[in-house]
Amino acid sequence: MNDHVKIFDTTLRDGEQAPGATMSHGEKVQLARLLHQLGVDVIEASFPISNGSDFKAVMEISEVCRSSVVCGLARAREKDIQAVADATAKARNNRIHTFISTSPIHMKHKLKMTPEAVLEAVKDSIGFARNLCGDVEWSAEDASRTELDFLCQCVEAAITAGATTINLPDTVGYATPTEYAQMFTDVMERVPNADKAIFSVHCHDDLGMAVANSLAGVQAGARQVECTLNGIGERAGNAALEEIVMALKTRADVFGCDSHIKTENLCKVSRAVSKASGFPVPPNKAIVGANAFAHESGIHQDGMLKHRDTYEIMTPQSVGFAMTNLTLGKLSGKHSFSTKLQELGFELTDAQLTDAFERFKDLATKKKRIYDEDLMALVSDVNFDETPPLFTLSRLVMMWDSDGTQQVTATVQTPEGDVTAHGSGDGPINAAINAIKEATGMEDATLTHFETGALTAGSDAQAGVTVRVTVGDSNFTGKSHDTNTLQATAKAYINALNRARMVGDVLKQTSFA
Repeated sequence: MNDHVKIFDTTLRDGEQAPGATMSHGEKVQLARLLHQLGVDVIEASFPISNGSDFKAVMEISEVCRSSVVCGLARAREKDIQAVADATAKARNNRIHTFISTSPIHMKHKLKMTPEAVLEAVKDSIGFARNLCGDVEWSAEDASRTELDFLCQCVEAAITAGATTINLPDTVGYATPTEYAQMFTDVMERVPNADKAIFSVHCHDDLGMAVANSLAGVQAGARQVECTLNGIGERAGNAALEEIVMALKTRADVFGCDSHIKTENLCKVSRAVSKASGFPVPPNKAIVGANAFAHESGIHQDGMLKHRDTYEIMTPQSVGFAMTNLTLGKLSGKHSFSTKLQELGFELTDAQLTDAFERFKDLATKKKRIYDEDLMALVSDVNFDETPPLFTLSRLVMMWDSDGTQQVTATVQTPEGDVTAHGSGDGPINAAINAIKEATGMEDATLTHFETGALTAGSDAQAGVTVRVTVGDSNFTGKSHDTNTLQATAKAYINALNRARMVGDVLKQTSFA
């Protein structure tokens, strides 16, 4: 059996579906570059039919990621499939990924289709896709709750119609590892043309078994794993790419196969995804968490001092961890700054580099030590989109009253020019948010989540702030950083408003109604 497991990354599509994780066009392209450098086999760039911004992002990713297969998702509809074909047309290697639900509960309540109609839709959609692209993947949504006989019928029909990859997802995170592995074994044994396609796993983490299920599928013969960085995704998320990859590498004795991922890049890509999505990586997160290689217990420390293998099954360097060190300061030049950003995995245009360097020099006058986390925070503020943000914070003034009421004056640059507004509240953050709401005219933008923490050590550390804002039925995440926590909060809130306006404007302009 082939010992290469393909890594199909869906951070930009399924990962973005996590509430509040909306990414801009520019952020998606930047992350796609990093995924490409990571060695991902397939990048599921987005759902092109959904809106004009996603379609455009897939087009650009297709042009810049020349080694990875660039893929788009499509429902079993010709319009969806055509959109993927058009968006990925300039890719060196492209793939159309189409899906339809096959479980009784989905067919009855979601699709309102009979099994016979679903089977015909499988044949028709794959046939149409195969005429547009030689690499077609088909997914049986909710496969783990699908009746085995019907699942086998659909898989056989899909391969006959031209599907080259068959994905059997645990869409709702319901399966156990034993059940999930048995499903693959049964399907591959019962479907006569199963050897004509690569089988793929795609697991969600509702019961905390996404990684275990994915690895069980690999042991049963699947040779593609669909996953996301940091495990982000809908509800409880997806199987975490970094955990899958390092399990295959560290326990090659068990799995007998490996990926082509450049594991030393895992940490920097994980951080970049965290910055773009606004979802912090928990300190105890496996592989990429800040405490993943920390040893505090005296017994553990004693063992580590005697021999690292006593408590470490992989080295920090193997996943890209290094001791945070002081490499740049206020006397550092632009060339050194650019070189360091490249080491961290970021490639900026001349204009973006100039903007980031100016902000770096400002920061270096406030902080004695500049850490990698500071530099990554600077890059997170770079505008990777062609269009400038609608709102920019120009000035923030706070006044304190002895009765506890806070007064904040905010000046925001808007498309109509600078607008100054006043806000009051129980605390400075509440007052600042109210002032910004009035200045931007977005009174319906409700702050629903606020999180802050120091980016690095030291009393002069920057505060990293993540907020979630609800506008209508949608959630938008904003993030920013500053040595002043209130300033960081205001900028993070405005960042979320920009995302809300961006998505709203795109939906109004989209041609994919």
